[in-house]
Amino acid sequence: MGSRHIPVLAEEVTALLRCEPGKTYVDATLGGGGHAFEILTRTAPDGIVIGAEWDEEAIAEARRVLMPFGDRVKIFRENYIAVPELLRTMKIESVDGILLDLGLSSLQLEEAKRGFSLREEGPLDMRMDGRMALTAADLVNRLSEKELAETLFEYGDERWSRRIAKVVVQERVRAPIQTTQALKKIVHRAIPRRFYPKRIDPATKTFQALRIRVNHELENLEEILETGWKFLRKGGRVCVISFHSLEDRMVKETFRGWERGETDRVDSGVGMRVVTKKPIVPSEEERRRNPRARSAKLRCAERV
Repeated sequence: MGSRHIPVLAEEVTALLRCEPGKTYVDATLGGGGHAFEILTRTAPDGIVIGAEWDEEAIAEARRVLMPFGDRVKIFRENYIAVPELLRTMKIESVDGILLDLGLSSLQLEEAKRGFSLREEGPLDMRMDGRMALTAADLVNRLSEKELAETLFEYGDERWSRRIAKVVVQERVRAPIQTTQALKKIVHRAIPRRFYPKRIDPATKTFQALRIRVNHELENLEEILETGWKFLRKGGRVCVISFHSLEDRMVKETFRGWERGETDRVDSGVGMRVVTKKPIVPSEEERRRNPRARSAKLRCAERV
């Protein structure tokens, strides 16, 4: 698999999805194919994975990694919100499991030109799909000070959002802010040094907020949670791996709502139950082996 394809919580995911031969799974965030590889391996000889991924570079890598599985894997360049339509087009009425891994892939983080990395100089892009119109640079240079502050607070939980927005607006008058390192330096300057977080870069929350807004991540997650579960057959499960509190809170509250019956049912008497009462987190060994897994939280629900 190589170092670039370390799927987070792979053992836990495949166990919760109850991977078995003859079953059909949707990897709605295919990435470089890490989780799909594990699912296909455990469902040999005839398990199927339908993969959705909107990042063109990730798809190319996934095709390479998953080539040995032949037509057991179907790959589509689509945002995961398109999964219900994909399944309808394929005339698939139900599946045995759905996986959402909401984290950035190594491919995205290691390519400076994508603009996700705090470490490398690159254009302030952050689009997961290059076909999208707006970039992070567009937001940074066009939003009003108030809108920018609200974005940083709402999507990044950044306590210094107003101060950062004020300094950004002051700086962009001199010249447009076009690169990751230019924005990082501005954020570092805006936050008082004595309040720098101990474990993460001071600009982490700003970058997170911009990425979430650029890619409509929370809106997309809300939509797939509303629609995707309806394609689970009885006993089918949905697993979601989140990496920050906004996503995890949405997943937790949605799952609890399902269990209480606070959603439309496809069939009378059909419901959902929460399998993971508390989120599953990576072991100390996995965090050591794959530091990017450290903030992952896995939740699972089952159709009953």
